[in-house]
Amino acid sequence: MLRKNKLKHSYWQLSPVQFLSLGFLSTILIGGFLLSLPFAASNHQPTNLIDALFTATSAVCVTGLVTLNTALHWSLAGKLIIMLLIEIGGLGFMSFTVFILFLSKRKVNLKMRIIMKEALNIDELSGGINLVIYILKFSIGVQLLGALLLMIDFIPKYGIGKGIFYSIFHAISAFCNAGFDLFGNSLESFQKNPYVLLVLSLLIVAGGLGFIVWRDLLTYKKNKRFSFHTKLTLIVTSLLLISGFVLFLLIEGNLGQMSSLNWFDRMMNTLFLAITPRTAGFNSISYNDLSYASILLTCFFMYIGGSSGSTAGGLKTSTFGVLVIHALSIFKGKEETQFLGRTINIKTVNRSFVLLFTTMSIITTAIVLLSITETLPENVGLNTLFSKFSLLLERWG
Repeated sequence: MLRKNKLKHSYWQLSPVQFLSLGFLSTILIGGFLLSLPFAASNHQPTNLIDALFTATSAVCVTGLVTLNTALHWSLAGKLIIMLLIEIGGLGFMSFTVFILFLSKRKVNLKMRIIMKEALNIDELSGGINLVIYILKFSIGVQLLGALLLMIDFIPKYGIGKGIFYSIFHAISAFCNAGFDLFGNSLESFQKNPYVLLVLSLLIVAGGLGFIVWRDLLTYKKNKRFSFHTKLTLIVTSLLLISGFVLFLLIEGNLGQMSSLNWFDRMMNTLFLAITPRTAGFNSISYNDLSYASILLTCFFMYIGGSSGSTAGGLKTSTFGVLVIHALSIFKGKEETQFLGRTINIKTVNRSFVLLFTTMSIITTAIVLLSITETLPENVGLNTLFSKFSLLLERWG
């Protein structure tokens, strides 16, 4: 009895952030352990634990980075585990926790509501349960629709069983902005298949916009208004997509693999090139074939990522928007940060700067550590890139 009370007391001592972090860590460890077992590999041999944990981490954190070929190394069971980890990571650990409690008809206590508030990035405790149910219904509906659209192309190409599984897997991977694929070379074999690229692009954007934005869009006819978050997200997302498309078209339009495509396929691949860096992780054009300008532009879009409360990662479009608006306000000599007739709370601005500083510090530290511990080929090394920038600066001077 004493030990039970002690464990219960420890649970209540965890902050919402600690609880969420522990939940994701537990999901990664369980997923990594399952992937390391023989049944998860196609050759029925145990997978190196480091590779299994890396794959589980990449799936839960929806990054798409892999050390093993997803299509060849994993068995059907392994791919199903990866697909489940992607879904949990994309929709959120708490969404599944609350859904399980809902199905079991257990009451969601105050502690869980506070944790859910932090996980969903909402301001109020009330309405969280309904939002979770909405998120799950919306996500399943969009992914199912995406899978059905992909089946139109995949079933004739791969057969019924494989075509259905491929459609479901890639619909989930695209909507959750995960970037895992079962083709072995991402989507490079679909350069001349605008239909598949378009469907996956729509799924990526749908997942990256965020559930709160979609709720505002779908209820606009009833409410006749958008929240400030939705307006800012839609504006920043649109500007990033349009600017990315134009810049990639100007930089890569007549180079490398793009030059061999007809104008329509070129436009579709350029659009996909602008959409997928927003943490989706797919590519239809080999990044080895892109210029340094395009790679830097891709890094910029990856850093910004998707929207708050979405399946995508990154700094977030709303945070980036607040930083830009604040900078413009300073340039104009204004004391307050205003946008669309509203003054942005100074706490929101300060939080955005803290996120910028924190993420840049982590990225810089990681780059330095990787530069020390890893040896890259000369053509992709940091030294070569630094030399080109030095030469460019000298010519400017």
